Amino acid sequence: MLYPINTKTRRVQSLNGVWRFKQGSGDPQVALDNNEVMVVPTSFNDVLVDKEKRSYIGDSWYETDCVVPKVGDQEEWVLRFGSVTHHATVYVNGILLGEHRGGFTPFELVVPARFYQEESIRLTVCVNNELNNRTLPVGNLMEEVQEDGSIRKRMLENFDFYNYAGIHRNVHLFTRPKNHIRDIVITSQLSDDLSEASVEVMVETVEAVDTVRIQIFDEEKQEVAELENGRVTLKQPRLWEVLDAYLYTARVELWADGQLLDTYTEPFGIRSVTVKDGQFFINHKPFYFKGFGKHEDTYINGRGLNEAANLMDLNLLKAIGANSFRTSHYPYSEEMMRLADRMGIVVIDEVPAVGLFQQFSAALDLMGENKERQNTWEVMQTKAAHEQVIDELIKRDKNHPSVVMWVVANEPASHETGARAYFKPLIERMRDSDPQRRPVTLVNIMVATPDKDEVMDLVDVISLNRYYGWYVHHGDLAKAEQGLSAELKQWQDLYPDKPILVTEYGADTLPGLQSMWDIPYTESYQIDYYEMNHRVFDTVPNLVGEQVWNFADFETNVMLIRVKGNHKGLFSRNREPKQVVREFKKRWTAIPNYHYKSK
Repeated sequence: MLYPINTKTRRVQSLNGVWRFKQGSGDPQVALDNNEVMVVPTSFNDVLVDKEKRSYIGDSWYETDCVVPKVGDQEEWVLRFGSVTHHATVYVNGILLGEHRGGFTPFELVVPARFYQEESIRLTVCVNNELNNRTLPVGNLMEEVQEDGSIRKRMLENFDFYNYAGIHRNVHLFTRPKNHIRDIVITSQLSDDLSEASVEVMVETVEAVDTVRIQIFDEEKQEVAELENGRVTLKQPRLWEVLDAYLYTARVELWADGQLLDTYTEPFGIRSVTVKDGQFFINHKPFYFKGFGKHEDTYINGRGLNEAANLMDLNLLKAIGANSFRTSHYPYSEEMMRLADRMGIVVIDEVPAVGLFQQFSAALDLMGENKERQNTWEVMQTKAAHEQVIDELIKRDKNHPSVVMWVVANEPASHETGARAYFKPLIERMRDSDPQRRPVTLVNIMVATPDKDEVMDLVDVISLNRYYGWYVHHGDLAKAEQGLSAELKQWQDLYPDKPILVTEYGADTLPGLQSMWDIPYTESYQIDYYEMNHRVFDTVPNLVGEQVWNFADFETNVMLIRVKGNHKGLFSRNREPKQVVREFKKRWTAIPNYHYKSK
């Protein structure tokens, strides 16, 4: 799916701003009043100060009036939403236009021509934030009878972060030609000595055209090639390197009868990604991941788009010596992906397949009233949603040079009977759908140990979330070191040709809390905890990276083990560094991006 930009043939206008707002039942035939308003984009939860409204589960109604732009006979209007969490139903002047399920990927709706003569239109969006065992993420919807007999919906999330909801990303109304560029797919193949790059640009159009013209420009906007039959070989290309990004631009034009029908420009980078011999290679060099799991989570905005926070986060990431992050546990905004491309930050791109573990809630005491053990793969009915999010993520992010690997799921019950049958076709779908054939991984949960896991032989990289010294051997770092070392050796021995990546490790820490002894939650314990982990990591030949959980403290559901959120961040939620940041900067600036674990 093409990102909305202005070109000679496309005009984009933002619909962001203050919309009318209402929670509860609604009728799209009747305009909302101005009693309550909401900002778009943002999460409604932290803008509304009323407790019941903040935690409301059900339908929330958004509405705005927008001026109708002038369009030609061969043009159309398109409404585009960056994301609506979790289910959107869209109306124009009370008439159903379309809907989209899934809260983290964009969707477009073509506005019917009968509205083109209107001075303005009334755009209404019904946003529903309910989750169940068919959705991704997975949630448990409960209904409670109140004293007055009314029903109150309650959501017990099957994941450990806050269920922020709303119109989370940009809303645009744009015009484009009816016969337009529907999609652009860019791939490149580097020679062994990196002196040549074979670049292929495939263009999908709505209808046939006389000519598809494709040119490539460098960062100085100088033309470097015009493609013939969609292919060209570039001599001595400038590569997209880690923390040294270089972006070319492909300009595509559609022509018919001597007239320009449509044009679009797509930035791209030339780089290679391969996995072999227990190593992860970028541009034929063994790469070492230094970075974080993150969240789209800031004060006031919640999970809503915050481009200033995005840039600050990547600046902090670079300043500490990191080079990468994972989009845990859902696709991040397109704006963040484009920023990572420009800044040379490596991204592990994850679908919102989190909560695929029926016992997760009981383990974290989220569902104390339901302790009965059930097999995840007999309860979950998420296959259709999983296929959809895989297809939508790859369609959106396929051309980003920053994306080097896909994640098919985070911490599923891969140790339970049925996991292999569930994941095998999804892993194959993810791998086969990607034009660049990037590696695919699954992030393994601690209970799915090497002797129990059913699926890790299917993926390209062994990704592990491990909390020795926190959830296991809590407060006993000596035992934790023994346990971590033993398990990593098991994975290395079991899969000697696969790289191992630690995608999560961390300890909750309250800034300023100190102790003379190794007491969890103190800043000194956090430092000792990471020193222990790093000693072990450096002894494992196939361990190709470390991604801390988490970059910054973040909001979670209310539960016994959380003190106003998860405090495993190296930075506080407002991005102030904890004491351990200094230690990470020393370590990570000393570790090169390439050749740290060369064999």
